[in-house]
Amino acid sequence: MKRYEDLEHDDGTVVRYRRHDNGDGLVAAGALVAASAYVAPSAWVDPGAEVGANVHVGDHSWVEPGAKVQAGARLGTHVHVGRGAIVGQDARLGSRVTVGAGAVVDSRAVLESETMVPARTVAHRSSRASAWTPAA
Repeated sequence: MKRYEDLEHDDGTVVRYRRHDNGDGLVAAGALVAASAYVAPSAWVDPGAEVGANVHVGDHSWVEPGAKVQAGARLGTHVHVGRGAIVGQDARLGSRVTVGAGAVVDSRAVLESETMVPARTVAHRSSRASAWTPAA
């Protein structure tokens, strides 16, 4: 398996992704990923994103630029964390969860599979949409 991949974005810029030592997922130059974080082989972490200690990023997941996944969080398969979003410490996101740009998932929140957190909202410790409030 190649240790790096180059990806050309729509604007023509080329970003180099290297394989993370723990899981072989692709991590862009400029992303900060803790050594203890697991990034699955088919997962991507974009430039400027931060992935904390003991985080698990599942297969086919994508962490966009500026997003932060805090320590101990678990992302299931096919999870999308939008640009500038924050996933709190020890949060649990099921498969196919989408966290919109600028949204916040509270620490220790549990989101069921196929949940969508709209952009610029806060998902509290409940996965019910009624528990979400606009982000400040």
